[in-house]
Amino acid sequence: MRTYPRVTSASLALALLLTLSACGDASTDAADGGTAAAPHDDNADPDHADGEHADDEHADDAATIAADIADDVGIRVAPVAAGTIADQHEVQGLLTTLETGNARVTARFPGPIRRLHAEVGDRVRAGQALATIESNLSLSTYTVAAPISGTVLARNASVGQSAGEGAVLYEIADLSTLWVDLHVFGRDAEHLAAGSPVTIRRLGDGATADTRIDRVLPGTATASQSTIARATLDNADGQWRPGSAVRAMVTVSTQPADLVVPLTALQQMDGRDVVFVREGDRYEKRVVTLGRRDARQVEIVDGVTVGEDVVIEQSYTIKADLEKAGAGHAH
Repeated sequence: MRTYPRVTSASLALALLLTLSACGDASTDAADGGTAAAPHDDNADPDHADGEHADDEHADDAATIAADIADDVGIRVAPVAAGTIADQHEVQGLLTTLETGNARVTARFPGPIRRLHAEVGDRVRAGQALATIESNLSLSTYTVAAPISGTVLARNASVGQSAGEGAVLYEIADLSTLWVDLHVFGRDAEHLAAGSPVTIRRLGDGATADTRIDRVLPGTATASQSTIARATLDNADGQWRPGSAVRAMVTVSTQPADLVVPLTALQQMDGRDVVFVREGDRYEKRVVTLGRRDARQVEIVDGVTVGEDVVIEQSYTIKADLEKAGAGHAH
């Protein structure tokens, strides 16, 4: 059984000294007053020797880690419980602005532009002045205001430029909510329906957001020949940007499972799937039989029971220690 002691500089030095001493030959031990190796006993009980090997093997199946050390390392556990396994399809998507959240700011009368009050990226409120134009008709100036609150996406004018009647000066969009257009190909489109859960993932930093399909558009995208499923994405923090490509996982159905654990709980040792079950400060390796899985969790058919605490974070740390302990026994 592998134990994590509290480590100090003195204990490390002591451990190193003991290791070097253990690697010395028998003659050195005898010279230092150590006990000589016992002679071979032909009448020794072979079952006793086998028992010692069995104990060694069993010791490699568990590690003991004090609670405070486990917290420092980041080891986290969760109870084995019933759950669901999802049938999921991964698709590509594109973020776009809502049609109802776009506005073009235009000149009402022709004339030279005297002032511009906003730049690309500025957040503006409805009614805020964006441009001052001198009318060629009245020879007086008038103000062009933002029709909606949102973010300036484009500025199509310059000071001194003559603006024609109806000329687009600014483009504004409300980015607090975006559309996610999911492009689905072939027969996968048959599984899509309004209300299906969707997890959106950014390509850059891997951040995710959960939403649901609002509708499946009736037409087909001409260029890609894909079916488009549209979902609404909350973007109150402004971290999702229109025009960005994303990946999405669409859940088309779910099936109940008696025992599930997160995929992060799984490790492989000696070609077998294992998890680590905590009992107090002891973490025991359990060989498990797997069933169905999805992108987040897996069904356990055999090897653990409901309510047992399984390591779901830093499980590879325990695996590495047990493998190191096994290598030490082999030596």
